[in-house]
Order: sequence, then C-alpha cells, then structure tokens
Amino acid sequence: MESIWLEYAWTLLILIGLEGLLSADNALVLAVIAKHLPESQKKKAINYGIIMAFVFRFAALFAISFIANVWQVQAIGAAYLLYLGLKHIIQARFGKENENIHKDDEKETAGKGFWPTVGKIAVADLAFAIDSILAAVALALGLPDSPVEDFGGMDGGQFIVVVLGGLAGLILIKYAATWFVQLLDKRPALETTAYAIVAWVGVKLAVITLAHEDIGILDHDFPHSTAWNLIFYGVLVGIALIGWFAPGNKSVNSKR
Repeated sequence: MESIWLEYAWTLLILIGLEGLLSADNALVLAVIAKHLPESQKKKAINYGIIMAFVFRFAALFAISFIANVWQVQAIGAAYLLYLGLKHIIQARFGKENENIHKDDEKETAGKGFWPTVGKIAVADLAFAIDSILAAVALALGLPDSPVEDFGGMDGGQFIVVVLGGLAGLILIKYAATWFVQLLDKRPALETTAYAIVAWVGVKLAVITLAHEDIGILDHDFPHSTAWNLIFYGVLVGIALIGWFAPGNKSVNSKR
C-alpha cells in the first residue's frame, strides 16, 4: 500500500512541476500578446488575463470525470497533446531562436486595440487550461486504483491528484509564474523541455486510450504495468535532465 502512495506522491510532484512550467509559459504569452499596448492598458490586460486563466482552469476541473471515462475524448486529448508538444519542439528546433517562439503572437496582435487583445489573451488562457487538465488526467489515469472511494465515476485517489495539480496550476500562475519566467530566462531550453514532456504525456494518454475496454488494442492492465511505468518515468526523467543540462542555457541569456 505504501508503494502506491509513493507513486501517487511522485506523480503529483511531476504534475506540479509541469504545471509550473505551463503557468510560466502562460504568463510569457500574456506578456507578449499585451506588449504593444500602452503601459496602463498593458497592466490591465495582463490582470484580465490572470483572472481568465483562473476561471478557465477552475472550470476545467469540472471536466475531469468526462475526460476520464470517454475514450473518444481521451483519443482527441492524446492527439492534441502530441500535436501541441511536437509543434513547439519543431518550432524550437527549426525556428530562428527558442526564445522567439511566441513572436507570431506579438506580430498578430500588434496594432490591435485593447479588447481584441484581451480576446486573444482569453483564447490563449483557454488553450493553456485545456493543456493543463489533459496533462493532469493523462498522468492520473496511469496510476493504480486507490482505496479512496470513487468520485464522479473516477477513482478517488486519481481525482485528488488531478484536483491538487489543477489547484497548483492556479496558485503557480498567480504567485510563482514570475519565478518560473526568470528560470526560463536563465534556462530557455526548459520551455521546449516542458512541451516535450507534454508530448510524452500525450503518448501516455494514447496508451490509456488503446487499453480502454471498448478499444482493446492493448491489454487493459498495460498502462498500470511495472514495465510501462518504468519506461514512462524513465523517459520523462531523461527529458527533464536533458532540458536542465542542455548546453547554451545560460549563454542565450548572456547574448541579450
């Protein structure tokens, strides 16, 4: 039983770290989109953005049970996470510079008024809320069943992990986003690392989908097997280490 709770705690720790990086990227996007506005409007637009990020991420928590039980939604979620992660990785790999990934957002928004800018921020916040809840569900569904009573058709322990991860995202985007933004400024490769993790979490959700009882391509117990968990967490830790120790992390900052 203790090993189960250790796995839950480890997964929650990973989720909080991922939520922190996504929250930081969310904050970066808000700053980039509102960059062209006058200073007074810029602050107001970013404040609106933070409020909307709270609302969307909180609302996303109510979609947990639906995502956890409908394989079609899981399949769409897996495809979306893979698309999101791979798109970002390709942009970072073949684009001009890693830190210019959000440049298109700035160009598209430049010259637009206050409310169109707020609307674009809302769309960005909604996308990040979807990313957040899908990543949390994908990680939680791979956990073994807990002794906690089911809630809303989902294992109680898994539900708690998703809720705590979602709450962590809300807290981090409000209070810790600045620290994560500074961390990304020193280690810009971590942004691409976060999206590589998002893509890998998409693979996990795809595995869960393929093992769904209505699909049956993979064995129903495979997502919970020791072999798959060793592969998943081994690759995940490897991605994180590569991103942290990637050469040129500090040199990019020094060139500015």
